[in-house]
Amino acid sequence: MILAIDAGNTTIVIGCIEGDEVLFMERLTTKLKRTRTEFTISIKSILRLHNIDESSITGAIVSSVVPQIVDDVTDSVKALTGVEVLRVGPGIKTGLNIVIDNPAQLGSDLLADGVAAAAKYGAPVIVIDMGTATTVSLIEEGDKYVGGIILPGVVTSFDALVANTSLLQSVGIEAPGSVLGKNTIDCLKSGLIFGNAAAIDGLIDRIEEEKGREMKIVATGGISHKVIPYCRHEIVLDEELLIYGLKLLYDKNTYKR
Repeated sequence: MILAIDAGNTTIVIGCIEGDEVLFMERLTTKLKRTRTEFTISIKSILRLHNIDESSITGAIVSSVVPQIVDDVTDSVKALTGVEVLRVGPGIKTGLNIVIDNPAQLGSDLLADGVAAAAKYGAPVIVIDMGTATTVSLIEEGDKYVGGIILPGVVTSFDALVANTSLLQSVGIEAPGSVLGKNTIDCLKSGLIFGNAAAIDGLIDRIEEEKGREMKIVATGGISHKVIPYCRHEIVLDEELLIYGLKLLYDKNTYKR
């Protein structure tokens, strides 16, 4: 059983995989001031919640786009499970041909997403990850990561809007009954859901137009299930994509005994 952790800017995704099956996936809020002991307690509590004893974990992999916490998360996993922890970083075997200006700049979460999407759905495939930022990546034939798009995440952009306006308020992330709202709350909800869905549809259209063909599309990330159902393209929603990708990276970089 493999423990896989991805530390993002907003949440830390934790999951266990046995074979090709994701047994569970949970999220913790990313807190930069959380101590190593607090990380250990939180991870252990999640394992206990799913009736998993840490002694049954035979390997672990950690990826992070938050340098301030990656050492503490890695050390916590090692202390808890007693296994060596593989960290996603420069030099790791991926199976992807990363053809961008500086491959080292590709985020570890996007790397794992791309590896999983290519393996599960085949290239060419567009990968959408909706978290702190919304990212759109393209994997072409030959498992080539050829580039991507980054735009403010749904919650990130909405929080900025509310923080910089006097009369707007926070609302639930849910679709209103109509595209055209008749009150401030429904207008905000329409922008949140339909506005972001339209942005994703528009970006997909532009990618397909530039490449001259239709693509397979898969979406993941903590907010994706709120928005993707309102997109007009056919998009597979795979909330376990990141964890599955980390397991594939673990397999590619460890020797089977």
